Amino acid sequence: MTESRTGDLFQPGDLVNNTYRIEAILGRGGTSDVYRARSEISGRLAALKVLKAEFSSNDDYLVLLTREEEIRDIRHDAVVRYSENNRTADGHVYLVMDYVDGPGLDRKLAEGPMSAPEILTVCKRVCEGLEAAHARNIVHRDLSPDNIILRDGDPAQAVIIDFGIAKDTNPGAETIVGGEFAGKYAYAAPEQLSGKTDQRTDIYSLGALLLANFRGEKANSGRNLLEVVESKKEPLDTTNVPEPLKFILDKMTAPDPNDRFQSAGDVLRALASARSEPVDRAIPDTDEDATIIVPKSSAPAPAMAAPESTPTQEVRTPKPSQPATAKKSRTGLMATLGVVIVGGAGIGGYLSGTFDGLLGPSYPVVAPYTLVADKRDGQPPRAVGFVPSEETRDAMTREITGDGGTVDLTLASGDISETWGSAVSDVVDAVMDLEEWRLVVNGNDAQLTGQTTNKALHTELEQLFSAGLPAGLQGTVDLELEPLFVTAAEIRPILAGLADCGTLQLVDPPTTGYGLETPVRVSGTLASQDSLIGLETALTALVGTRPVDLDQIALLNPTLCLIENYLPTAPTSDISIAFYNGEQGNAPNPNGDFIVGQNPVIDVKLPDDAQDGFLSVSVLDVSGNVFHLLPNVTRQENGIPALREGQTGPMSVRVAYSIPESQENGGIAFEVDDSTLGKSKVIVLHSDKQLFDTLRPTTESAAGYAEALREQDRNVDTQILSLDSRILTTLEQ
Repeated sequence: MTESRTGDLFQPGDLVNNTYRIEAILGRGGTSDVYRARSEISGRLAALKVLKAEFSSNDDYLVLLTREEEIRDIRHDAVVRYSENNRTADGHVYLVMDYVDGPGLDRKLAEGPMSAPEILTVCKRVCEGLEAAHARNIVHRDLSPDNIILRDGDPAQAVIIDFGIAKDTNPGAETIVGGEFAGKYAYAAPEQLSGKTDQRTDIYSLGALLLANFRGEKANSGRNLLEVVESKKEPLDTTNVPEPLKFILDKMTAPDPNDRFQSAGDVLRALASARSEPVDRAIPDTDEDATIIVPKSSAPAPAMAAPESTPTQEVRTPKPSQPATAKKSRTGLMATLGVVIVGGAGIGGYLSGTFDGLLGPSYPVVAPYTLVADKRDGQPPRAVGFVPSEETRDAMTREITGDGGTVDLTLASGDISETWGSAVSDVVDAVMDLEEWRLVVNGNDAQLTGQTTNKALHTELEQLFSAGLPAGLQGTVDLELEPLFVTAAEIRPILAGLADCGTLQLVDPPTTGYGLETPVRVSGTLASQDSLIGLETALTALVGTRPVDLDQIALLNPTLCLIENYLPTAPTSDISIAFYNGEQGNAPNPNGDFIVGQNPVIDVKLPDDAQDGFLSVSVLDVSGNVFHLLPNVTRQENGIPALREGQTGPMSVRVAYSIPESQENGGIAFEVDDSTLGKSKVIVLHSDKQLFDTLRPTTESAAGYAEALREQDRNVDTQILSLDSRILTTLEQ
């Protein structure tokens, strides 16, 4: 659950339109926030999607919210139900929809991989909902893990939510984003980047998000737009995804829309066809492409399980990593069975079963010959697959169940090396102490991945596998040393490199670094939603599964960002900015929102330790202009001693007046009109000397002020002691 903030439109306990009692905020988006509320009349839980104040007077966004309400015509359990669109007495527009109780696929993604059967179940359910939406010519355009919720945690009850940027493809229908890109880059179809969308776009996005949830790894399409465009030309990597899921995902996510399933109905028919095929032995979360075939003439060994154990600490999911380059198999690294060298005919006889009576028990031949063993997510280990001998089965059973895990191993013959059994057992024995590990074997090919925070153990295993896997296996070894701490010094270069609208700062970075569960919080400003997504992606790549909190980042307009890039680097201080409503007798305005016709009054509040220096106060207007409130041609004195006029202690300096005050003293006063609505920024610079050599005009362009700031930055004689700011928002109503 998202934590409430003082700046939220609604707080827990608020009653909206005498009907809906707010219980909690569920999430914040770019244009709207979503709250959980309960009807005081019916007692029914509902989700209220509230348009943010700055968009409540924008006809385009109102049309968008109204169109989202029209999704209520779609009647399907896999599509969230909408009931009404309304406006509060304060002008806040909101949409009422069903509250779906359960985890989103984004939460499931953070928890780790989902099994292939679960993914196929979600796919079927969501495609049923998409089929209903597409039948009414509605394309979602923003399918991503956070827009699919599993009611009560059940994949069979998946529900599609947030049709906020859905496109009506009926003739004559329009959308606020028109033909431009809408959605999330990571899950967007290639054609979506150029604004082209139809039902096949949703099919691609669904396939991409299902692949991410199967792997338990966030989709990563690139660090910038150029990389995104290039990556979208290539098919998604479905290596090691089991059939039939691999075929389904490959077909859903073909880069060319003509190569995909052409409708959600086509996907459903393919799923039905796959389910109608004889069900082969399933290996949960196997990383192999082929279907496993159960030998008919041999019953599988009974599964063995030890009592559940409680881990002493939570084990984290490893960060996404690329497999290491394949290394040569080594000889003699671990204890292996003796190898009997025979002629070519003898090998053929062995594989075909000719000599089974001489060489021991005969087991049915299977292909492919696979085994998966792993330990992850704080869960006990497990092993599922085929083994060539009772000795191998018993050895692996002791290892896995000895750590509280389970096994499901079947005796079978196959095209494997003579030392396969001992090699696999030795690998499992070696990695049991890792916090997380995974071994996937297909024939003699194997992939071993793992993670630990124990440097000594990591070094020991690196040396053990320095020559590769033991004799009888070939493949890759990728063991990560996950640092216990990520330092602020490692994170700051990312913030500096991606800052496009002023400085980004870490919020209260721990002196010892960020531990495995310590959230990384960032504050500051960015120029766009895409910038925010890019920052989150880059930080996640560095800090792994540590929570990344970007809620304290504000998205500004281009004018404000232009100035932000030229503002001097200076700390904040105890100087603050207060807003009042002049037309209401200077009544306090704590949220800084002013509607058309209101008269913003601005005070700069000085703490008692601000006794010397000079104040420079300006408003960076949404229209692209800068208003200099102090100093200006009508009020040139800005020295703090003169402003105090002998007063000590905390005090207020008025820099923008009520209209009656302005008529008396000639000070600057504002009245909001509908020509320039949006976010403006009030900045207060405290310097030891005058900020500029000459007096700036009362009003100038943002570009002119930016140039003046750049020139001032070269003035080494003037020191900027602090920089404080606050957003002022103007609205139509």
